[in-house]
Amino acid sequence: MKKNFFTCFCLIFMMSSYAQLGGETTYQFLNLVSSPRQAALGGKVLTNVDYDVTQAIYNPSTINLDMDNQLAVNYSSYLGGINYGTAAYGYTYDRRNQTFHIGMTYINYGQFDGYDEQGLETGSFTGSEAALSIGHARQIGYSDFYLGGNLKFITSTLEQYNSFGVAVDAGLLYINEDIEFQATLVVRNFGTQIKTYAGQNEPLPFEVDFGMSQTLENVPVRWHLTFENLQKWPIGSPNPARAETDLEGNQTQEKVGFFNQVLRHTIIGAELFPEGGFQIRVGYNFRRSEELRIIDQRNFSGISAGISLKINRMRFSYTHAKYTSAANANFFGLQIDLDNY
Repeated sequence: MKKNFFTCFCLIFMMSSYAQLGGETTYQFLNLVSSPRQAALGGKVLTNVDYDVTQAIYNPSTINLDMDNQLAVNYSSYLGGINYGTAAYGYTYDRRNQTFHIGMTYINYGQFDGYDEQGLETGSFTGSEAALSIGHARQIGYSDFYLGGNLKFITSTLEQYNSFGVAVDAGLLYINEDIEFQATLVVRNFGTQIKTYAGQNEPLPFEVDFGMSQTLENVPVRWHLTFENLQKWPIGSPNPARAETDLEGNQTQEKVGFFNQVLRHTIIGAELFPEGGFQIRVGYNFRRSEELRIIDQRNFSGISAGISLKINRMRFSYTHAKYTSAANANFFGLQIDLDNY
Protein backbone atom coordinates (compact mmCIF):
# COMPACT_ATOMS: atom_id res chain seq x y z
CA MET A 1 0.00 0.00 0.00
CA LYS A 2 2.77 2.42 0.97
CA LYS A 3 4.72 1.50 -2.16
CA ASN A 4 1.67 2.18 -4.35
CA PHE A 5 1.05 5.52 -2.64
CA PHE A 6 4.65 6.60 -3.25
CA THR A 7 4.43 5.51 -6.91
CA CYS A 8 1.28 7.59 -7.40
CA PHE A 9 2.97 10.54 -5.72
CA CYS A 10 5.87 10.36 -8.19
CA LEU A 11 3.53 10.07 -11.18
CA ILE A 12 1.62 13.16 -10.10
CA PHE A 13 4.87 15.08 -9.81
CA MET A 14 5.94 14.02 -13.32
CA MET A 15 2.66 15.25 -14.81
CA SER A 16 3.35 18.82 -13.69
CA SER A 17 4.66 19.98 -17.07
CA TYR A 18 1.24 21.08 -18.29
CA ALA A 19 0.43 23.17 -15.22
CA GLN A 20 -0.13 26.91 -15.51
CA LEU A 21 -0.23 30.00 -13.30
CA GLY A 22 -2.86 32.63 -12.56
CA GLY A 23 -5.21 33.74 -15.32
CA GLU A 24 -5.01 30.41 -17.15
CA THR A 25 -6.87 28.15 -14.72
CA THR A 26 -10.13 28.06 -12.82
CA TYR A 27 -10.65 27.89 -9.02
CA GLN A 28 -7.71 30.24 -8.40
CA PHE A 29 -8.91 30.80 -4.83
CA LEU A 30 -7.48 27.39 -3.90
CA ASN A 31 -4.00 28.91 -3.77
CA LEU A 32 -4.87 31.89 -1.59
CA VAL A 33 -3.20 32.29 1.79
CA SER A 34 -4.91 30.01 4.31
CA SER A 35 -4.07 31.74 7.62
CA PRO A 36 -2.45 34.82 9.20
CA ARG A 37 0.57 32.72 10.10
CA GLN A 38 1.08 31.67 6.51
CA ALA A 39 0.55 35.24 5.32
CA ALA A 40 3.11 36.62 7.77
CA LEU A 41 5.77 34.16 6.60
CA GLY A 42 5.59 35.34 3.00
CA GLY A 43 2.26 33.90 1.88
CA LYS A 44 3.21 30.26 1.59
CA VAL A 45 4.77 28.10 4.31
CA LEU A 46 4.58 24.30 4.28
CA THR A 47 6.46 22.91 7.26
CA ASN A 48 4.60 23.91 10.43
CA VAL A 49 4.21 20.57 12.19
CA ASP A 50 2.54 21.63 15.43
CA TYR A 51 -0.78 22.90 16.79
CA ASP A 52 -1.50 24.96 13.62
CA VAL A 53 -4.46 23.00 12.27
CA THR A 54 -4.88 25.39 9.32
CA GLN A 55 -1.49 24.28 7.93
CA ALA A 56 -3.03 21.01 6.74
CA ILE A 57 -5.20 22.85 4.21
CA TYR A 58 -1.99 23.55 2.28
CA ASN A 59 0.09 20.50 3.21
CA PRO A 60 -1.75 17.38 4.41
CA SER A 61 1.47 15.59 5.42
CA THR A 62 1.73 17.97 8.42
CA ILE A 63 -1.37 16.47 10.07
CA ASN A 64 -0.27 15.36 13.53
CA LEU A 65 -1.46 14.57 17.06
CA ASP A 66 -1.03 18.17 18.25
CA MET A 67 -3.93 19.15 15.97
CA ASP A 68 -6.34 16.97 17.93
CA ASN A 69 -9.49 18.91 18.88
CA GLN A 70 -8.07 22.18 17.55
CA LEU A 71 -10.51 24.51 15.80
CA ALA A 72 -9.31 27.48 13.74
CA VAL A 73 -11.17 30.21 11.88
CA ASN A 74 -9.45 32.84 9.75
CA TYR A 75 -10.68 35.89 7.87
CA SER A 76 -9.20 38.38 5.44
CA SER A 77 -10.50 41.63 4.01
CA TYR A 78 -8.75 41.10 0.72
CA LEU A 79 -8.03 43.29 -2.28
CA GLY A 80 -10.84 45.07 -4.11
CA GLY A 81 -13.40 44.50 -1.39
CA ILE A 82 -13.16 40.72 -1.65
CA ASN A 83 -13.76 38.79 1.56
CA TYR A 84 -12.56 35.28 2.17
CA GLY A 85 -11.79 32.97 5.03
CA THR A 86 -10.81 29.48 6.09
CA ALA A 87 -11.76 27.09 8.85
CA ALA A 88 -10.09 23.88 10.00
CA TYR A 89 -10.51 21.16 12.60
CA GLY A 90 -8.42 18.15 13.59
CA TYR A 91 -9.60 15.00 15.34
CA THR A 92 -7.62 12.02 16.59
CA TYR A 93 -9.52 8.76 16.34
CA ASP A 94 -7.04 6.92 18.55
CA ARG A 95 -3.47 7.37 19.80
CA ARG A 96 -1.89 5.50 16.87
CA ASN A 97 -1.51 8.55 14.64
CA GLN A 98 -5.08 8.25 13.41
CA THR A 99 -5.57 12.01 13.14
CA PHE A 100 -8.00 13.31 10.53
CA HIS A 101 -8.46 16.84 9.28
CA ILE A 102 -11.29 18.79 7.75
CA GLY A 103 -10.85 22.21 6.17
CA MET A 104 -12.97 24.81 4.44
CA THR A 105 -12.02 27.71 2.19
CA TYR A 106 -14.65 30.27 1.18
CA ILE A 107 -14.45 33.43 -0.90
CA ASN A 108 -17.09 36.05 -1.73
CA TYR A 109 -16.33 38.42 -4.60
CA GLY A 110 -19.05 40.87 -3.62
CA GLN A 111 -21.84 42.39 -5.69
CA PHE A 112 -21.52 43.53 -9.31
CA ASP A 113 -23.70 45.59 -11.66
CA GLY A 114 -24.65 43.68 -14.79
CA TYR A 115 -24.98 45.14 -18.31
CA ASP A 116 -25.78 43.62 -21.69
CA GLU A 117 -23.93 44.25 -24.95
CA GLN A 118 -26.00 47.40 -25.50
CA GLY A 119 -24.93 48.86 -22.16
CA LEU A 120 -28.35 48.36 -20.57
CA GLU A 121 -28.54 47.33 -16.94
CA THR A 122 -29.48 43.70 -16.33
CA GLY A 123 -29.44 43.80 -12.55
CA SER A 124 -26.83 43.00 -9.96
CA PHE A 125 -25.17 39.65 -9.41
CA THR A 126 -22.68 38.05 -7.06
CA GLY A 127 -19.92 35.50 -7.18
CA SER A 128 -18.59 33.06 -4.60
CA GLU A 129 -16.54 29.86 -4.37
CA ALA A 130 -15.87 27.27 -1.69
CA ALA A 131 -13.81 24.14 -1.14
CA LEU A 132 -14.20 21.40 1.47
CA SER A 133 -11.17 19.21 2.16
CA ILE A 134 -10.76 15.99 4.11
CA GLY A 135 -7.23 14.86 4.94
CA HIS A 136 -5.10 12.28 6.71
CA ALA A 137 -1.39 11.59 7.17
CA ARG A 138 0.58 8.50 8.16
CA GLN A 139 4.16 7.80 9.16
CA ILE A 140 6.04 5.55 6.73
CA GLY A 141 6.97 2.62 8.93
CA TYR A 142 9.33 3.77 11.69
CA SER A 143 11.13 6.24 9.44
CA ASP A 144 11.34 10.03 9.60
CA PHE A 145 9.04 10.36 6.58
CA TYR A 146 5.31 11.04 6.53
CA LEU A 147 2.76 10.89 3.72
CA GLY A 148 -0.47 12.84 3.66
CA GLY A 149 -3.34 13.53 1.32
CA ASN A 150 -6.36 15.82 0.99
CA LEU A 151 -9.50 15.14 -1.00
CA LYS A 152 -11.22 18.39 -2.00
CA PHE A 153 -14.71 19.10 -3.23
CA ILE A 154 -14.96 22.47 -4.99
CA THR A 155 -18.02 24.54 -5.86
CA SER A 156 -18.20 27.86 -7.70
CA THR A 157 -21.02 30.26 -8.60
CA LEU A 158 -20.29 33.21 -10.87
CA GLU A 159 -23.45 35.07 -11.86
CA GLN A 160 -25.78 32.39 -13.35
CA TYR A 161 -22.91 30.01 -14.07
CA ASN A 162 -22.08 27.13 -11.74
CA SER A 163 -19.23 24.68 -11.60
CA PHE A 164 -18.22 21.73 -9.47
CA GLY A 165 -14.88 19.97 -9.26
CA VAL A 166 -12.73 17.60 -7.26
CA ALA A 167 -9.02 17.67 -6.53
CA VAL A 168 -6.39 16.02 -4.37
CA ASP A 169 -3.30 17.27 -2.56
CA ALA A 170 -0.37 15.02 -1.68
CA GLY A 171 2.55 15.77 0.62
CA LEU A 172 5.77 14.00 1.56
CA LEU A 173 7.33 15.28 4.78
CA TYR A 174 10.73 14.62 6.39
CA ILE A 175 11.29 15.42 10.08
CA ASN A 176 14.65 15.35 11.86
CA GLU A 177 13.82 15.84 15.53
CA ASP A 178 17.49 15.94 16.59
CA ILE A 179 18.17 19.21 14.77
CA GLU A 180 14.51 20.36 14.59
CA PHE A 181 14.55 20.40 10.81
CA GLN A 182 11.69 19.70 8.37
CA ALA A 183 11.54 19.44 4.60
CA THR A 184 8.54 18.73 2.42
CA LEU A 185 7.40 18.32 -1.16
CA VAL A 186 3.76 19.14 -1.87
CA VAL A 187 1.64 18.56 -4.98
CA ARG A 188 -1.58 20.56 -4.87
CA ASN A 189 -4.86 20.81 -6.79
CA PHE A 190 -4.49 17.75 -9.00
CA GLY A 191 -8.02 17.27 -10.27
CA THR A 192 -10.71 18.20 -12.74
CA GLN A 193 -14.05 19.92 -13.20
CA ILE A 194 -17.00 17.57 -13.01
CA LYS A 195 -19.49 20.27 -13.99
CA THR A 196 -18.20 23.15 -16.13
CA TYR A 197 -19.48 26.72 -16.26
CA ALA A 198 -20.53 26.71 -19.92
CA GLY A 199 -19.50 23.41 -21.45
CA GLN A 200 -15.75 24.08 -21.64
CA ASN A 201 -13.49 22.18 -19.29
CA GLU A 202 -10.79 24.34 -17.67
CA PRO A 203 -7.65 23.17 -15.85
CA LEU A 204 -7.23 23.57 -12.10
CA PRO A 205 -4.38 25.63 -10.58
CA PHE A 206 -1.99 22.70 -10.23
CA GLU A 207 1.06 23.54 -8.15
CA VAL A 208 4.27 21.90 -6.90
CA ASP A 209 6.04 23.42 -3.88
CA PHE A 210 9.08 22.52 -1.80
CA GLY A 211 9.72 23.89 1.68
CA MET A 212 12.25 23.69 4.51
CA SER A 213 12.37 25.08 8.04
CA GLN A 214 14.50 24.76 11.15
CA THR A 215 14.58 26.06 14.70
CA LEU A 216 17.99 27.47 15.59
CA GLU A 217 19.76 25.75 18.47
CA ASN A 218 20.62 28.68 20.73
CA VAL A 219 18.34 31.38 19.35
CA PRO A 220 14.50 31.43 19.65
CA VAL A 221 14.08 31.78 15.89
CA ARG A 222 12.64 29.44 13.30
CA TRP A 223 13.48 30.12 9.65
CA HIS A 224 11.37 29.08 6.67
CA LEU A 225 12.39 28.71 3.03
CA THR A 226 9.84 27.87 0.33
CA PHE A 227 10.23 27.32 -3.40
CA GLU A 228 6.83 27.69 -5.05
CA ASN A 229 5.42 26.82 -8.47
CA LEU A 230 8.22 24.43 -9.36
CA GLN A 231 6.03 23.04 -12.15
CA LYS A 232 6.65 26.14 -14.25
CA TRP A 233 10.01 27.41 -15.54
CA PRO A 234 10.60 30.18 -16.33
CA ILE A 235 8.01 31.80 -14.09
CA GLY A 236 8.85 35.44 -14.88
CA SER A 237 8.13 37.30 -18.14
CA PRO A 238 9.41 40.69 -19.29
CA ASN A 239 7.15 43.58 -18.33
CA PRO A 240 6.45 45.80 -21.40
CA ALA A 241 5.97 48.79 -19.07
CA ARG A 242 9.63 48.53 -18.06
CA ALA A 243 11.04 48.72 -21.58
CA GLU A 244 13.74 51.37 -21.99
CA THR A 245 13.77 53.78 -24.94
CA ASP A 246 16.96 55.44 -26.15
CA LEU A 247 17.31 58.84 -27.87
CA GLU A 248 16.72 57.29 -31.28
CA GLY A 249 13.45 55.71 -30.21
CA ASN A 250 14.77 52.15 -30.02
CA GLN A 251 13.25 50.06 -27.25
CA THR A 252 15.06 47.52 -25.11
CA GLN A 253 12.79 45.06 -23.36
CA GLU A 254 13.31 44.05 -19.76
CA LYS A 255 15.47 40.96 -19.33
CA VAL A 256 14.60 38.39 -16.68
CA GLY A 257 17.80 36.47 -16.00
CA PHE A 258 18.33 33.06 -14.44
CA PHE A 259 19.01 34.39 -10.94
CA ASN A 260 15.89 36.56 -11.09
CA GLN A 261 13.85 33.52 -12.16
CA VAL A 262 15.12 31.57 -9.15
CA LEU A 263 14.23 34.42 -6.80
CA ARG A 264 10.69 34.59 -8.16
CA HIS A 265 10.19 31.02 -6.97
CA THR A 266 11.50 31.88 -3.50
CA ILE A 267 9.74 32.88 -0.28
CA ILE A 268 11.52 33.41 3.03
CA GLY A 269 10.16 33.85 6.54
CA ALA A 270 11.12 33.76 10.20
CA GLU A 271 9.34 33.34 13.54
CA LEU A 272 10.64 34.82 16.77
CA PHE A 273 9.75 32.75 19.88
CA PRO A 274 8.21 29.96 17.74
CA GLU A 275 7.22 27.86 20.75
CA GLY A 276 6.13 30.70 23.02
CA GLY A 277 2.78 32.22 23.85
CA PHE A 278 3.72 35.39 21.98
CA GLN A 279 5.24 35.20 18.50
CA ILE A 280 6.52 37.73 15.97
CA ARG A 281 6.57 36.71 12.31
CA VAL A 282 8.04 38.31 9.20
CA GLY A 283 8.27 37.21 5.58
CA TYR A 284 9.25 38.27 2.10
CA ASN A 285 7.76 37.08 -1.19
CA PHE A 286 10.20 37.80 -4.03
CA ARG A 287 7.74 37.20 -6.88
CA ARG A 288 5.11 39.45 -5.37
CA SER A 289 7.74 42.12 -4.83
CA GLU A 290 9.02 41.94 -8.38
CA GLU A 291 5.69 41.75 -10.17
CA LEU A 292 3.97 44.49 -8.15
CA ARG A 293 6.79 46.97 -7.76
CA ILE A 294 6.46 50.42 -9.33
CA ILE A 295 9.35 51.82 -11.34
CA ASP A 296 11.40 54.41 -9.44
CA GLN A 297 9.24 54.05 -6.34
CA ARG A 298 9.78 52.13 -3.12
CA ASN A 299 6.48 50.59 -2.08
CA PHE A 300 7.78 47.58 -0.07
CA SER A 301 5.70 45.06 -2.04
CA GLY A 302 6.25 41.50 -0.87
CA ILE A 303 6.87 42.30 2.79
CA SER A 304 4.57 40.87 5.45
CA ALA A 305 4.59 40.83 9.23
CA GLY A 306 2.36 39.51 11.97
CA ILE A 307 1.97 38.58 15.60
CA SER A 308 0.34 35.78 17.58
CA LEU A 309 -0.83 35.83 21.18
CA LYS A 310 -2.02 32.85 23.21
CA ILE A 311 -4.46 33.48 26.07
CA ASN A 312 -5.51 30.37 27.96
CA ARG A 313 -6.91 28.02 25.29
CA MET A 314 -7.24 30.62 22.57
CA ARG A 315 -4.61 31.93 20.17
CA PHE A 316 -5.16 35.21 18.31
CA SER A 317 -3.19 36.03 15.16
CA TYR A 318 -2.91 39.11 12.98
CA THR A 319 -0.88 39.83 9.83
CA HIS A 320 -0.45 42.82 7.55
CA ALA A 321 0.80 42.03 4.04
CA LYS A 322 2.08 44.68 1.65
CA TYR A 323 1.02 44.31 -1.98
CA THR A 324 1.17 47.75 -3.63
CA SER A 325 1.05 51.40 -2.59
CA ALA A 326 -2.71 51.33 -3.12
CA ALA A 327 -3.59 47.88 -1.83
CA ASN A 328 -2.67 45.91 1.27
CA ALA A 329 -4.29 42.97 3.01
CA ASN A 330 -5.04 42.23 6.65
CA PHE A 331 -5.50 38.72 8.02
CA PHE A 332 -7.17 37.75 11.30
CA GLY A 333 -7.19 34.35 12.94
CA LEU A 334 -8.49 32.59 16.03
CA GLN A 335 -7.56 29.07 17.11
CA ILE A 336 -9.28 27.36 20.03
CA ASP A 337 -8.13 24.29 21.93
CA LEU A 338 -11.38 22.41 22.53
CA ASP A 339 -9.86 19.88 24.94
CA ASN A 340 -11.39 20.01 28.42
CA TYR A 341 -14.13 22.40 27.27
